[in-house]
Amino acid sequence: MTTTTAALSPRPSPGDVEAGPPTERVVRVDDADIAYRRDGRGPAVILLQGVGLPAQAWQPQVEGLRGRYTTIAIDNRGVGRSSAGRAPLTIARMAMDARAVLDAEGIDSCHVIGHSMGGLLALQLGLDQPARIRSLSLLCTFATGAAAWRLSPSAAWVALRTRVGTRRMRRASMLRLVLPDAYLALVDRAHVSQELAALFGHDLADQPSMAARQFGAMVRCNLTSRLHELAAIPALVASAAADRIAPPAWGRALADGLSARFVVFPQAGHALPIQCARGVNATVSWHIASSEARLAR
Repeated sequence: MTTTTAALSPRPSPGDVEAGPPTERVVRVDDADIAYRRDGRGPAVILLQGVGLPAQAWQPQVEGLRGRYTTIAIDNRGVGRSSAGRAPLTIARMAMDARAVLDAEGIDSCHVIGHSMGGLLALQLGLDQPARIRSLSLLCTFATGAAAWRLSPSAAWVALRTRVGTRRMRRASMLRLVLPDAYLALVDRAHVSQELAALFGHDLADQPSMAARQFGAMVRCNLTSRLHELAAIPALVASAAADRIAPPAWGRALADGLSARFVVFPQAGHALPIQCARGVNATVSWHIASSEARLAR
């Protein structure tokens, strides 16, 4: 499968917002404070992360996109600077939080990038308010969160090892869960572990207390039967060839359901936006720009 990554100049759109310095903001939704980081200039791009990961995990994309786009990276409920609130946690509720951020920023329409569980949030946001979504970029994700239960035996063993053993063993297993063994064989694992900890907001030996609740919300969500409702939204689905959590077959099924572009990154793992930041940024930028050109026509 081939992928075109030719750069197109984005055109002004209704999603444009005023440029300004990086800011951290909070919006109140029900009894929860939802925190987010805004950076850059140009058409608005909302970034939605996976289980247990804060907005900071999008830093490689923020750095790559803020020259042409306004990036808004959200801390999902109970992670980073966002509080959890007392209401039951669902994908629909977290998508509602993203809508509240759009409202607070006065953004009529935007592009949406979602990774892992964030892909389900992006899909739900599109289903809830399709007129506000200019494009979807879905990375290492799926149409049904229950897919996360169906790990291969080897992947399930690695996932189990992230929770047992010494701290050093748990860190090593988390690295293997999100990055390919072939890649890890070529790098300083201790250094990579520190880099990921800075982006994840916690030591890889630990898991945020909210992760289990977010995982539960994810596995209860199945949007497969509604994908056809998003056919009018330009969509890109990107998978990683060595992804232990969301294998490319699931990405292909999602792309087929959306009639979306489908891209596979070779020799990449679930931490695709970090491991292959330059390639992901180029591919997503091309998709956003081509979507803008299509909408302009």
